[in-house]
Amino acid sequence: MYVVHETCTLYGCQVTGDRLTKATVAECALRLADAEGVEAVTIRRLAKEQGVTPMALYWHFKNKDELLLGIVDHALATVRADPAAGDPWQKRLRTVFEAVVAVMREHPSLPTLLHAVDKTQTESFSRATNDTLALLSDAGFTVEEGYWIATHLLNAAMGLVAGEPGWCPPGMASEDAAEWRRQKRLRMSLLPADRFPMMIEYAASVGDVPDVDRYYAFCVDLIIAGVEAMAASR
Repeated sequence: MYVVHETCTLYGCQVTGDRLTKATVAECALRLADAEGVEAVTIRRLAKEQGVTPMALYWHFKNKDELLLGIVDHALATVRADPAAGDPWQKRLRTVFEAVVAVMREHPSLPTLLHAVDKTQTESFSRATNDTLALLSDAGFTVEEGYWIATHLLNAAMGLVAGEPGWCPPGMASEDAAEWRRQKRLRMSLLPADRFPMMIEYAASVGDVPDVDRYYAFCVDLIIAGVEAMAASR
């Protein structure tokens, strides 16, 4: 086991004099990916930030592919559903979906990571998927249908985060966001009124600071309601 010789403060990931664990490496790599993009994550970069040689990281991850799998496994570790819980399947499914949305919101690099690896090779993804399939089986869906729904929920979580209201171009300073929204509202309000009356009506809200929590609560309700309605129709 390797020991970190210096303090690692990579984007808030602090490791001082602690043993370098697999979770430590994955956490620092995840923070680096969130801040600079997945392409910035390399064994050499992480070793430098943690004050160790690259061989210290190869002890835990043989190559970058294994490292990316480790990051995904670490990021999804909080997504759990207890199949033995006493709550109805609807409530447990909502809990799982909200957990996925929360981790997507916290880690903007996660969608790219999920597309870059075979996520079924990770313990946390397989566990969460298995638990979700059990919930959906309780709802009356076949295993195949349950997998379709689970895949839809994962993609929906990515889509909700990507479509979060108030989105601004990457790298834009927060103090410039209000002006960016104002300009967007102006462009939309200048659309031909006879052709796009509803778009113009919507434009009036674009310049406001969005109620992001309400957006997520509404969209989670929408998506879970769809699954519940389909289950009830059976």
